[in-house]
Amino acid sequence: MKDYIEERAVAIANYIIDHNATVRQTAKKFGISKSTVHKDVTDRLEHINPSLAARARIVLNINKSERHIRGGLATREKYQHRLAICSQEDQK
Repeated sequence: MKDYIEERAVAIANYIIDHNATVRQTAKKFGISKSTVHKDVTDRLEHINPSLAARARIVLNINKSERHIRGGLATREKYQHRLAICSQEDQK
């Protein structure tokens, strides 16, 4: 494996741990795909630094267990925003 990939995998894991970041947030921060983030943390990092991989995996598992809640909150916010816009238009 190339050195820059190993360095990226470690940097990604540290970012996830330090910021409790999701895969999407991490991918956006590093300018890579979600698939690459997942591959780096679950596969590549296991060979580079297993203890760091385990710590990052804990954060990712927590995020995965909470994602349905975040999705519901995002949907609620979306429709509340639409309702607010419609209310403003009705007042005009």
